[in-house]
Amino acid sequence: MDRKIIIIPTYNEKENIEKIIRAIFALEGDYHIIVIEDGSPDGTGRIVKTLQEEFPDRLFMIERAGKQGLGTAYITGFKWATGHGYDYIFEMDADFSHNPEDVPRLYKACKEEGADLAIGSRYCNGISVINWPIGRVIMSYFASVFVRKVLDMEIYDATAGFKCYSRKVLEAIDLDQIRMKGYGFQIEMKYTAYKLGFRIKEVPIIFVDRKEGSSKMSSSIFGEAFWGVIRMRFRKIKGRR
Repeated sequence: MDRKIIIIPTYNEKENIEKIIRAIFALEGDYHIIVIEDGSPDGTGRIVKTLQEEFPDRLFMIERAGKQGLGTAYITGFKWATGHGYDYIFEMDADFSHNPEDVPRLYKACKEEGADLAIGSRYCNGISVINWPIGRVIMSYFASVFVRKVLDMEIYDATAGFKCYSRKVLEAIDLDQIRMKGYGFQIEMKYTAYKLGFRIKEVPIIFVDRKEGSSKMSSSIFGEAFWGVIRMRFRKIKGRR
């Protein structure tokens, strides 16, 4: 049986973390979870530790000293997951903006439909976003158009953070050379996989903005992504041998 694990980065997610963990463990398919916890002062880590007593063989956590960025959290999770022999590694938010019931659809895209990387896409079938202000929808949508044009990469949701990787993708990418830490990290990982020749499939999802907790988005994150895309356009991608 394939070994599957979902990486969930957390910072101040006490309202959501227990509910998202239980929702994932209620799915068929024996999914595991690793939480990358960045020292949340609200007690998120304590909640996960309590749940680990209930799910000792399925729930894992790495605690880090303070906020170190979304990208570094996922890279920490990638290295742990590949080192522990998982076949399929997922990215997922803690706040239910990604529906746990869509997890098996991403897995199916990789396992049965030949994708090496499956993306839960908000924009491959029009715009499928609920509860975002119209300004943020427009910004996000045209950011993906910008990325698609500049990088010549036919992915409609370049900034999507709901994904399933086959292990071979993460083993081929030199994770220590991934430079961006914020949401630009999502673009950089997709572009690197694309340039290395892996098959990428977008799976349409409905994205629902968080109901509890607060967003971690900031203007500096957009700035890093914009200039990072320009630099990527002229950078040669090298994978692991």
